[in-house]
Amino acid sequence: MEIKVLKDILSANDRIAQRNRQLLDSHKIFAVNIMASPGAGKTSLIMETTKRLEGRVKPGVIEGDIASSIDAEAVGKMGVPVVQINTGGECHLDANMISNALGSLPLPEIQVLFIENVGNLVCPAEFALGEHLKVLIVHTPEGDDKPFKYPLMFHAVDAVIINKIDLLPYVKFNLEAYTKTVKSINSQVAIFPLSCTTGQGLDAWVAWLVEMASSLTR
Repeated sequence: MEIKVLKDILSANDRIAQRNRQLLDSHKIFAVNIMASPGAGKTSLIMETTKRLEGRVKPGVIEGDIASSIDAEAVGKMGVPVVQINTGGECHLDANMISNALGSLPLPEIQVLFIENVGNLVCPAEFALGEHLKVLIVHTPEGDDKPFKYPLMFHAVDAVIINKIDLLPYVKFNLEAYTKTVKSINSQVAIFPLSCTTGQGLDAWVAWLVEMASSLTR
């Protein structure tokens, strides 16, 4: 019974996600679903990426959190259109939440939409939102065992960003071994080691993102 209920929930979610995708495509908006554990640097990545997109691509942001509007306020100060979603306890965003948020954004003014999912390495992998790209952020202080513990998430994404590489000398994180493990789970995934603090590696990530979005936004 629980399996059937879950299938019904995911099926209903997928239908709404498809409508979201059609709406985004009609406005030529490239949507990026950004997932990570708490503290990995989702908001930092969005803000640093947005700075590097200035004058090239018009961004927008949907911020997802269980509570508070701290991240949305930080993004809003940059002059970027942003909407906050508070899930009230839910451990992920779903397509219906995104549908409601899209109605509050100036869609004609946006070319790339960043969707910051709730900090979690389990539930967000299963719920489509209508996005074009799924991105996972990991960070070096959390250790290098996460691909073994959460293989579904690593299998589901198009890109893995390894954040906080400036801390590599101080934490137990084997970057080379980690990359090989991720590739063994998902051979097609793009991997970007970078630091939102120092800026190292960010240009390569942004160039790839712009290239991925160009077919839709040009």
